[in-house]
Amino acid sequence: MSNTPKHRILVVDDDPSIREIMTRVLEVIGYDVSTAEDGLDALLQLRRVTPDVIISDLNMPQMSGFEFLSVVRRRFPEIPVVAVSGAYVSGDHVPGGVIADAFYAKGQHLGELLHTVAELIRTTAARTINHYRQSAPVWIPRNGKDSKGVPFIVLTCTECLRSFPLSVMHEGVQEIQETPCLFCAVPVRYIIDFSLAVTSPAHVANSKKRAQAHSYGAVRTHVSPGAASA
Repeated sequence: MSNTPKHRILVVDDDPSIREIMTRVLEVIGYDVSTAEDGLDALLQLRRVTPDVIISDLNMPQMSGFEFLSVVRRRFPEIPVVAVSGAYVSGDHVPGGVIADAFYAKGQHLGELLHTVAELIRTTAARTINHYRQSAPVWIPRNGKDSKGVPFIVLTCTECLRSFPLSVMHEGVQEIQETPCLFCAVPVRYIIDFSLAVTSPAHVANSKKRAQAHSYGAVRTHVSPGAASA
């Protein structure tokens, strides 16, 4: 029996069935798994225990995965993150505007997720250095429109901590953006919340769950317990 400590994984998803499936698969491999139902719940858990990897859905109530991952990168840059969603068709590439180290599309074989988790654990040290080198972008919700009907947001500079309005000329840009602070001119990196525009089609929700269940069964037959701590 191995005395190697188990790696801890935090799974964040508002769907109980997804949390259950991922937990079972990860525990079969030998990971110590905890779960959270949204970003706020996950942040509360991070006050008590620091996981080795976070697996987080993007579209969740209370606090979306977009906002949660932005907070994680600023407060816990040493924790690698896998973003999970059924709303993107981007293979294993992290979609623009998503602050994560890897991406897993719901419906893919769960073996892909297991491989990704193992790789993130193996490369944690190098990734942590890169995370500290570059400031994490600020997650910004849309604030509405000004008197002229132009959409705007309110940014808070991470250097001088002063807030200033910024017109949004192109909505729905799913990328990290940058603008100089109005007061101290320090570049402020930010992402506009577009989570409401990125939702999985309702008619494929059930098929995604069936695919996850099928993947779990396939992984269970090919993986022996304790592999993660070997």
